[in-house]
Amino acid sequence: MGFFELLLLAVGLSMDAFAVSVCKGLSTQKLQLRHYIITGAWFGGFQALMPLIGYFLGSAFEKYITAVDHWIAFILLALIGANMIREAFSKEENKYNSSFSFKTMFVMAVATSIDALAVGITFALLPDVSIAAAVSLIGAVTFILSAVGLKVGNVFGLKYKSKAEIAGGAILILIGLKILLNHLGVINF
Repeated sequence: MGFFELLLLAVGLSMDAFAVSVCKGLSTQKLQLRHYIITGAWFGGFQALMPLIGYFLGSAFEKYITAVDHWIAFILLALIGANMIREAFSKEENKYNSSFSFKTMFVMAVATSIDALAVGITFALLPDVSIAAAVSLIGAVTFILSAVGLKVGNVFGLKYKSKAEIAGGAILILIGLKILLNHLGVINF
């Protein structure tokens, strides 16, 4: 997986955190520097940690699933992406919480990074992924986009939340499709 693909994957994974950050920004009257740091650190940290955990889990079971690894990668990324797109069109009413407490941020960071755990499993199945580079880039991109989302929510409200989720979901689906088509020999890039 090349740098550009990894960057796209990092952006796609960070869209849930971006969307939640938009909501946090919407519910916070006056943003302070500490809000950006707290939000970026929680979301970026968990988005980096979860693929690492997934990578170790995937590595432990790699020998059992090598024959179908491309299908697993495709299915996991497609399901995660489709779920993000579904959530973008959901009519569910979200409650916006302006708290930056440990408990609130922990729950939101875990909830937005579960998909990164599954992506980490796919990293273990792909031969050319540097896990250190992958988790560093995912964490850094999520940190930055979470801070940006906080500001966007504070200034613009919910205007970009669903668009971010749709874009993130589409990116993950396309990366999964590329992995599958590469393995099947349909494309070679």
